[in-house]
Amino acid sequence: MSILGATYKDKITGFKGIATGHCRYLTGCHQTLLAPKKADQESKWFDDQRLEPVGDKVIKLDNSKTPGFDKPAPIR
Repeated sequence: MSILGATYKDKITGFKGIATGHCRYLTGCHQTLLAPKKADQESKWFDDQRLEPVGDKVIKLDNSKTPGFDKPAPIR
């Protein structure tokens, strides 16, 4: 399983980014969302077995004062 905040590289495409999301499916497929450092690229989901760690730095954000999403929940 990927560590959120760590940097990974996709073994097939070479896409590199910081793990910002992770999901585990009932079928056994586990995927990690990688956010690239370049602002002109979009984040992409990759199967965990395709990822290799890059370095050992892990980004941690302190959201203790503003936890959760920055927008209110939608109202019907």
